[in-house]
Amino acid sequence: QVQLVESGGGLVQPGGSLRLSCAASGSIFSINTMNWYRQAPGKQRELVAAISSSGRTNYADSVKGRFTISRDNAKNTVYLQMNSLKPEDTAVYYCNAVGTVVPGLKVFNSWGQGTQVTVSS
Repeated sequence: QVQLVESGGGLVQPGGSLRLSCAASGSIFSINTMNWYRQAPGKQRELVAAISSSGRTNYADSVKGRFTISRDNAKNTVYLQMNSLKPEDTAVYYCNAVGTVVPGLKVFNSWGQGTQVTVSS
């Protein structure tokens, strides 16, 4: 089994910055894709950013130019640098990872517990 633990959430003023981290642990053979989702009150869960094992990235239109996703493969960790934060970014942010475990090279799809990000003055 693979566990994901997020950190770095909190309260920030509009225009401020936060950096989220998500560390994966367990019997990991490889991690293919790491993603950040968010869910605001009364809204459906939204894919914010994704990164492949080779470093290819995708972003939601609402965060392009403001957020940057990155990963450290040696540490099985993904980061989300969030700049120029807006009140609309307020949500619970969830880390997601898809890859392969050992033994048996079985596919896993794991989620973190979520971390609250609040943008308010």
